Amino acid sequence: MAIKNQSFSTILVCLLLYFFTTLSSAQSNFEISGGGDGGYWVLLQPSIGISAMHMQVLNNDKVIIFDRTDSGPSNLTLLDNQCRQNDDVLHLDCTAHSVLYDIASNTFRPLMVQTDTWCSSGSVDSEGTLVQTGGYHGGERVIRTFTPCQDNSCDWVELTKYLWDRRWYASNQILPDNRIIVVGGRKVFSYEFYPKNESLPSSYYLRFLIETRDPGEENNLYPFLHLLPDGNLFIFANRRSILFDYVKNKIVKRFPVISGEDKRNYPSTGSSVLLPLRLTGENGGDNVSVTIEAEVMVCGGAPAGAFIKAEKEQVYVKASTSCGRIKVSDPKPVWSMELMPMPRVMTDMLLLPNGDVILINGAANGTAGWEDAVNPNLNPVLYLPEEEPTRRFVVMKPSTIPRMYHSSAALLPDGRILVGGSNPHRRYNFTSYPYPTELSLEAFHPPYLAPQTAHLRPSILSVELMDRTVSYKQVFSVTFVLALFRPSGTISVTLILPSFTTHSFAMNQRMVVLDVINVAQLSTFAYKVMVNGPTNARVAPPGFYMMFVVHAGSPSHAVWLKVM
Repeated sequence: MAIKNQSFSTILVCLLLYFFTTLSSAQSNFEISGGGDGGYWVLLQPSIGISAMHMQVLNNDKVIIFDRTDSGPSNLTLLDNQCRQNDDVLHLDCTAHSVLYDIASNTFRPLMVQTDTWCSSGSVDSEGTLVQTGGYHGGERVIRTFTPCQDNSCDWVELTKYLWDRRWYASNQILPDNRIIVVGGRKVFSYEFYPKNESLPSSYYLRFLIETRDPGEENNLYPFLHLLPDGNLFIFANRRSILFDYVKNKIVKRFPVISGEDKRNYPSTGSSVLLPLRLTGENGGDNVSVTIEAEVMVCGGAPAGAFIKAEKEQVYVKASTSCGRIKVSDPKPVWSMELMPMPRVMTDMLLLPNGDVILINGAANGTAGWEDAVNPNLNPVLYLPEEEPTRRFVVMKPSTIPRMYHSSAALLPDGRILVGGSNPHRRYNFTSYPYPTELSLEAFHPPYLAPQTAHLRPSILSVELMDRTVSYKQVFSVTFVLALFRPSGTISVTLILPSFTTHSFAMNQRMVVLDVINVAQLSTFAYKVMVNGPTNARVAPPGFYMMFVVHAGSPSHAVWLKVM
């Protein structure tokens, strides 16, 4: 990227830069393990009182975390003598099953959730409110919301209107028109929308969900959903996938079956991401005839029959070692297969700000389910999509905490990966060996956060947008400081839509690489990058995104932008 020189320098910029690099290089007061180019781990909380089965990062730099209400009492008491009297397990439960975690202060407070959220789904709407759907028993048709606030007044709200169908192990996706589509669930072969259209008689039947269901195992729950730039929905279940027009209730295309015999969805739980959408070059312009390349990646899973063997025989077969990539925007797409360094089931896949993918959590043998897996995957693996195939997988430093069934992970605005949960038991069990119920929170620091690379990381000073709100195709600029600019280190600006993560699938996760117009040098350390905003709502549905400036693979701390 060519840099234009301008004569503009201030003592303030230098002081800010000095503060930033000093802060980035400072040693943490928390417990640290690992280091070097393999990243490192930090234990944030030995216990938050609940097991982190579900996670969602919110635009006020807090994370809402919850598990289920039918696992018995948690280790965290509700505030102000609150109790629930409608519990499926306890007549009276005065313990919390949800918390709000504050990223900056590393603190948390209990929240009150009224009905069972076990194995539910969610999306954040354009105003930043988490819309959470379904669960188990009394919660299976419930719609709950959580709206972020700046004080401690916000809590869960349960709506009086219910879903059409029971949604247990369903998946959600935010849509361009700000509706949320909810797909599937256990023994449910339909989809529906939130807000609910009361004039409709029922939900919409989707035969594909029956076609992909294995007798006795299912292997099609928590289907992988990805909104594509053409406005259609990519749906993957078991080993098959379709391009679905949810407006016309019509299958537009059936993609080839993924290679190999491994199953990919719950309980043979793999994971999936839509690789970054790059609005560079022609893709960044107004030419509607240009097709934005969209590529889906699916990794891990388990062989057919693995769930039954684990459940009935306590035999834990080796998990899948393969990943598949398919360019769904191609006229005749085909799967390209790759081998991971180790087998993985129940692994989380998250997009990183520099375009890499991290695979984290899970096991090497067995499947999802109670006591149905062994041999935890303690090592995260970085996947570098743009590298040569032989150099794409890089094994990172291991954690010391197994994260098995009912664990979760989320990308934070500072580039860390928040990791929590793991409860492969029907109730809380802190004495089970070797996989007790895990209440801790830890953070994995990818290599781009190593102290020795602090001089490569940009720090955002300002964004020239009113209320940090960007309209589609709007040109805007970002000013940042950088200690050392590498001539070969290009500047990119990326938007990431935070995911609702549970059961190894990060719903709604999305990364858009914006079109950079130019980069101007303002002083020795200060720069300004001018970019085009997202092209339309199919590329970037309206809502709050984390915006990163990335230099030489090193991302800044994000700022929140509202896209509309």
